[in-house]
Amino acid sequence: MTRNRGETVVETRDLCMHFGGVRAVEGVNFTLFDKELRCLIGPNGAGKSTFFKCLTGQLVPTSGEVLVRGQNVTGWESHQIASLGIGIKTQVPNVFDGLTVDENIWLSARRWHGEARARSLTAETIERLRLGDIRRKLVGRLAHGQRQWVELGMVVAAEPWLVLLDEPAAGMTHEETFRTAELIEEINKTAALIVVEHDMQFIRMISRKVTLFHEGRILMEDTMDAISADKRAREIYLGHRA
Repeated sequence: MTRNRGETVVETRDLCMHFGGVRAVEGVNFTLFDKELRCLIGPNGAGKSTFFKCLTGQLVPTSGEVLVRGQNVTGWESHQIASLGIGIKTQVPNVFDGLTVDENIWLSARRWHGEARARSLTAETIERLRLGDIRRKLVGRLAHGQRQWVELGMVVAAEPWLVLLDEPAAGMTHEETFRTAELIEEINKTAALIVVEHDMQFIRMISRKVTLFHEGRILMEDTMDAISADKRAREIYLGHRA
C-alpha cells in the first residue's frame, strides 16, 4: 500500500551526533510525510537508535537540525516535543504497575485533556485497541506483551498526530508480535509513525517504506522487498534472515 505524499511532518537536515571520536549519526537527511509509517532498521551500532533519540529529545545533536512541521525543535527536551502532539514510546517502560489498565490510560489522556474528554478518550482507546478484557487488571500483573499494549494505549490516548516507537515488539511471542502489528496498523489510520525495530518478521508485517542505516548514515530507503533483494543491504544487515 502506498500513500500520496502530503505534508512533511518530520525532517532532519545534515543531522550529526558524535560521541568523542565516534560518529554515531553523520549527515542524515530524512523526511517523513503525514500519515506515513516508516521503519528504521540496521545492524547494532548503525545509528538508528541514536537518530531516534535525537528526534525524541533524549539526545541533543552535535550539529544539524530536526524540524517538526517546519518548526526547528533541535535540542528540545522530550516533554517539549511531546507537547506538539507527538507520542513517544521508548524501550524503557513508562507504566504505573500499581494502577489498572483503565487508570494508566486515563492518566495519559488527562495530562492533555479535561476530565470529561479524558474519560471518553479512555473508553475510545480501550475499544480501539481491544483492551477490554484486561482493563480492570493491575498493569504490574500483566504479561510483557500486554504491558506493551497498555503503553501503546497511553500514547494513543493523548491523540497524537505523530507516534515514535522504539522496538515495540521486543521480547514478544509470535502471537503478541502479530497483535502488536495490528495495533500499529490501527494507530496509523490517524497518525504518522516512525518505528525502530530489529525483528524482521515484525518489520515485514507493518512496513511500507524502510530506512536502512549503516555506519551512521542512511544506506537505502525502499520497500522491505527491495532492500531484501539488494546484495549490499543483505551483506550488511539482512544476511540469512532476508
